[in-house]
Amino acid sequence: MTSNKRSWIVVAVIGLALVGFAALAQMGPPGGPGQQGPMGPGQGQGGGPLSGFGCPMMGGAMGGFFPGFVAQNPDQAAQAVQQYLAATWRNPDLAVREVMEFSNHFYVQVVERSTGIGAMELLVDRITGTVHPEPGPNMMWNTQYSPMGGMGHMGGWGWGWGRPAQAPTAEMPISPEQARQFAQQALDLYLPGAVAAEEVTPFYGYYTLHYERDGQVVGMLSVNGFTGQVWFHNWHGAFLGERTF
Repeated sequence: MTSNKRSWIVVAVIGLALVGFAALAQMGPPGGPGQQGPMGPGQGQGGGPLSGFGCPMMGGAMGGFFPGFVAQNPDQAAQAVQQYLAATWRNPDLAVREVMEFSNHFYVQVVERSTGIGAMELLVDRITGTVHPEPGPNMMWNTQYSPMGGMGHMGGWGWGWGRPAQAPTAEMPISPEQARQFAQQALDLYLPGAVAAEEVTPFYGYYTLHYERDGQVVGMLSVNGFTGQVWFHNWHGAFLGERTF
């Protein structure tokens, strides 16, 4: 078998795995809000079937990177991601911007030094120490750095194909202000009392932001920059702290 054929097979397997993840994410929690409405994340209050852990396939089929140690704090998580970037991307323009510590793992935001635009979102496992791409928008909407190439801007709540794939761009028809408005509408519907944070980080194809309750961070979500669809990151667990670099 030629190397080209093997590469296409790997891509096909990854695609099928992510579609399976999409189907699970769509199910929503028993007795919780379902898929109705353009703002619906399909998870609602209390989380869906994937809450409570990162996506386990990401460390296997997606090739988790082990830095040689298990991160115990945000600084070590940043160090692990820096090793991952050096070993896999070898792009000096990529840098760690933020590390958020959750009960399930560390969330690490990587940006382009030259533009300030978000490049990718990564998770560092608290038990195995492996670094792998975050599931959800980072894999399905990211038109520049995802191995899936944004999957044609797949929808986060209804999983329609949405807009056709196009050249990667951070110039999106939905502005950061509009993205925050869409996020707040979704929060009002599914998590009353939660407030979308003022800071909105643009990525290639979408935006990511925190949401808070009583001034404290309680979770994260992303907004598609072309469709306005909202996707809650329901796999983090409890928020423990953060550090900006």
